[in-house]
Amino acid sequence: MLHPYFAHSVLALAAVVFFAGAARAAESPSYNFAPVNQYSPQVSASFWNPIIEYVSKKSGVRLNLKLGRTSADAMSYVLAREADFAFTNRLFCPGRAGLGWTVFGRRNTSPVRAQIVVPADSPIHRIEELAGTPVAFPGPEATIAYKVAYAELLRHKMPVDVVFAGNADAVFTQLFAGRVRAAGASSQLAQHYAGRERKAFRVLWTSPPFTDLALMASPRVPAAEARAVARAFFDMNRDPEGARILAEATTLVHSDTPFAFVPATGADYASYRAFCATAPLDVR
Repeated sequence: MLHPYFAHSVLALAAVVFFAGAARAAESPSYNFAPVNQYSPQVSASFWNPIIEYVSKKSGVRLNLKLGRTSADAMSYVLAREADFAFTNRLFCPGRAGLGWTVFGRRNTSPVRAQIVVPADSPIHRIEELAGTPVAFPGPEATIAYKVAYAELLRHKMPVDVVFAGNADAVFTQLFAGRVRAAGASSQLAQHYAGRERKAFRVLWTSPPFTDLALMASPRVPAAEARAVARAFFDMNRDPEGARILAEATTLVHSDTPFAFVPATGADYASYRAFCATAPLDVR
């Protein structure tokens, strides 16, 4: 039989373990937020970390930034069910639309366009001059900068050597270093890069407009928590702390439009579904 002192100690320890376990069980779950890596990993982390910390604090929903090294990594997290929120434009084509993710917002930026670009001082003036040359793209998952841009080359029966650089900044670095002759780009990211690095592009081709990337929630996220996260994003520009973070993000990437987040729905992304319906099979 245990001495009363030891029996009391055992019961006290059991109570501590029980209540600690109960406290952990009562904690709100955390959710992974996976944005497409549009810039270098360093710039992307500096852009998103303050925003995600703010949204977590204001919403009461814990978000963890899950940032990949390449632009394709965010999609791999979604498909592996390792992400609960995303900032992406890669869930609108058949096969992925059925995953059940819901659009709830976007940035307040102008529509983006796919472009095929060269340095401003390049001797190349027409896309027909790119036949047989190396052309850089962020990666096979880049909807605007690769799929839409490369589809145009396919429609022109323009064979090029495709080079995947990982993200838009890496694409432009290769372009201005002379390792590729041209690049597939998002008009938005080309403008940001030109402002940050003081570079100038010549645009050989531009697509019709597409809505900027979508803030999306997985069907696994409870509706109340998804709404709280959405409200925190939408209220950022109306709160002094949030407005400061958005201003710093705008300055960081040299956007010509001050960033804010606004509501959106799947209807805003009809242009992506239209592209998927008519694009060459190689890039759907």
